[in-house]
Amino acid sequence: TSSHTRVGILNNPSSKIKEDNTVIARGILAAFLTQNNSNLKSFLSKLSKEETAKSLAAGTKIVKFLIPGMDGDTFEKKYNTLGLDLIKTHQMFCQEVLKLLPGQMAVISNGR
Repeated sequence: TSSHTRVGILNNPSSKIKEDNTVIARGILAAFLTQNNSNLKSFLSKLSKEETAKSLAAGTKIVKFLIPGMDGDTFEKKYNTLGLDLIKTHQMFCQEVLKLLPGQMAVISNGR
């Protein structure tokens, strides 16, 4: 959040939710829950790169992508304890309330 923009993320995966295919989603959620705005923005920019996704898919640990200034211990603890239920809840909300198809993306705006 800032005086100009507020961002939130809801996950709406199209495939079965498992630990190995939710690395980035769990990393984003853990960062939102543990980091300040400037570190969060930089970390999300890093996670959104295609080469980062490929590296994570190949087995690189997400902590290798933490940026200087991030509270790595707090992030790692939250990341490791963040269950898949939260992503499943996001998926249910997207499909039941927002009426999105599995994997469908949307932007929701609620201006001040």
